[in-house]
Amino acid sequence: MRNMFIVALAGMTLAAIPAPAEVILLKDQASVTGRILAEKKDHIYVDLGFTVLAIPRQQIVKIQKTEPSQGRGATPTAPAISENKSALYATASGNLPERTVRDLVQQLGEGVVQVRTPGGLGSGFIINEEGYLITNFHVIEGETQIAVEVYHQKAGQLDRKTYKQVRIVAMNKFADLALLKIEDKDAPKFVRVLLGDSDALAVGEKVFAIGSPLGLERTVTEGIVSTKTREQQGMLYIQTTAQINPGNSGGPLFNLKGEVVGVTNMKIFGEGLGFAIPVEQVKYLLNHRDAFSYDNENPNNPFRYLDPPTKLQRIAD
Repeated sequence: MRNMFIVALAGMTLAAIPAPAEVILLKDQASVTGRILAEKKDHIYVDLGFTVLAIPRQQIVKIQKTEPSQGRGATPTAPAISENKSALYATASGNLPERTVRDLVQQLGEGVVQVRTPGGLGSGFIINEEGYLITNFHVIEGETQIAVEVYHQKAGQLDRKTYKQVRIVAMNKFADLALLKIEDKDAPKFVRVLLGDSDALAVGEKVFAIGSPLGLERTVTEGIVSTKTREQQGMLYIQTTAQINPGNSGGPLFNLKGEVVGVTNMKIFGEGLGFAIPVEQVKYLLNHRDAFSYDNENPNNPFRYLDPPTKLQRIAD
């Protein structure tokens, strides 16, 4: 009877456990799939998800280890990436699963940076392994000396590295966005973050921000989307209850899939009234960055106008 009870549960387990850790092969070609909680002299105890089963060792033929699935606390598999190389950024192909903020912060830590200038401190995020990053225009406005602090993962810990050869590639002061590039000779390949879809956000959806408010580096704040279309000074912003303070400027606002859905840039008086630039504005800047390329001769102009074609050029074309 005891053996029959185990066999019956084994059939249920295969359908009920979506994230197996071990497969216990039993006599009579039966099996149980679950996570082993404890191993005693006479029994092993297996978590089936809905109950814990004690299996006599005399009934066990073999225990097979399987790869952990992408469940809570498991190491996630790398998402399929859609590269937009001409625009320097990447997005996820397909729908990513939602995860906890705790897991995502560990994964995304290297992609969030601090942007330092003689005039202050802001945040930013890496969009390309070659060192391209996004921040707010007001973080670097009027500045020529820019440093970026990146936190590299080494031996399971974050090691801060400062890069001082930073070039302004493009900027749009009307959207409060700037594209920078780290050009230090010893710079490695950087860990980037993926851009998401701010249009797909829903009011009430959970989001979180990573940045350095008031100089408190690597601060994580969590909240929800209060509205997707809050008008401020002629622009539409994502309003969120995630706490945003000076120093968060230019940092990423993530959804629970680990995708950037906005760029934090301001708050108004009161608690839980933070605002972020929709990531679609970032994509627009990157897709048309030649029109917004930085001009050393006129650094205050966010637009770069190409010379009109001459008559000879038009005839040749």
